Amino acid sequence: MAVWGLNVIKQYERLVLFTFGSFTEVRQPGIRWIWPFINNGSTTVDLREVPVAIPSQTSITRDNAPINIDFFVYMRVMEDRPEDTILNISDYRSAAQALAMTTLRAVVGEMDLDDVLSKRERINGALQTKLDEVTANWGVKVTRVEIKEVEPPRDVQDAMNRQLSAERTRRAAVTEAEGQRDAEINRAEGERRSSILRAEGTKQAAILEAEGEQQAQILRADGFSDAMTRINAVASQADPRTMSLQYFETLKEMGAGASTKFIFPLEFTSLLQPFMNNMASSTDGGSDSNS
Repeated sequence: MAVWGLNVIKQYERLVLFTFGSFTEVRQPGIRWIWPFINNGSTTVDLREVPVAIPSQTSITRDNAPINIDFFVYMRVMEDRPEDTILNISDYRSAAQALAMTTLRAVVGEMDLDDVLSKRERINGALQTKLDEVTANWGVKVTRVEIKEVEPPRDVQDAMNRQLSAERTRRAAVTEAEGQRDAEINRAEGERRSSILRAEGTKQAAILEAEGEQQAQILRADGFSDAMTRINAVASQADPRTMSLQYFETLKEMGAGASTKFIFPLEFTSLLQPFMNNMASSTDGGSDSNS
């Protein structure tokens, strides 16, 4: 209530001025003069947001379950309509509290218990909309509604606790099964990779062994070829008589054995021809000297 004389109106306030009992104007922040006896009943209105606590109320859901809910309603006086807060309602805070109680019962009565427990935002929005429709006539804006606590009946609470325990047990079993599955997958993947690595190692070893054998055969073949080339070169320069003597040595060794039958190659006579010619020449030379 403003007093006669000079009044300081703060930034968050508005002065609703009455002249001879009739509403005259709304004065803005600053230093304002109020005439004695003329401006009677002038009131200062606070524009700041005000929280109104709604005590716990028992409401009945659509499926006939009693439930206790308490919440807060946040509201403020509209800056352009502070006079309606004075002219249209005597105490908007108490009126808003009573209105919120009845509105809560109406909102909860349209919902099932499960929805009331799980959809708080839906209840908040419904309460704010319904309250704001009425408080707008008072020059008051409901800014938000926040449910503080929802308390279901004891038997429902016990059933919910059992359900939560069963759900946690189920999730633990699922998590354990998923962990075992992942472990089996990891082990199988490890064994598969190990098998691939072992097979790859065996293959590489076989390839290296085959390549080594191939190189050895090539080297042996090259050595044999070089040996044959050298033997051929030496043999081509050997004296035919030396070769014939070598054959005789071979025949001598063959004769020392127990065999009674010998097979001579056709080339044997050609190899003996130089030796026979030498023998004939020696014989002719001796005859000539005797004569």
